[in-house]
Amino acid sequence: MSHQDQWWVAALGRSLVWARLRLRESGIAEVFDCDGNTLTYDSLDSARGALLDADFRAFDGLDEDDAAELGFAPSEIAPPQGDDEETLRPRMIQALGGRA
Repeated sequence: MSHQDQWWVAALGRSLVWARLRLRESGIAEVFDCDGNTLTYDSLDSARGALLDADFRAFDGLDEDDAAELGFAPSEIAPPQGDDEETLRPRMIQALGGRA
């Protein structure tokens, strides 16, 4: 089954919270969240809207100013990696380094 993934990120205190938006070939969109849930939406637009409502931002669309507002430099972080959801789940929240 074919799909396209996009990573979204939000700041929560000194942590980054990730969400993976997956567009299926059928047009159904799925969001895998930091709790290990997969939320299903009828379209990419409705999934994006839900992420934006929850203060997430598309990672691939962040510029230096957006990243600074969230508390990191784009070169400092990357979306979590894993072969499956079970591997990804514990990596969906990343602590940012402390600032002195």
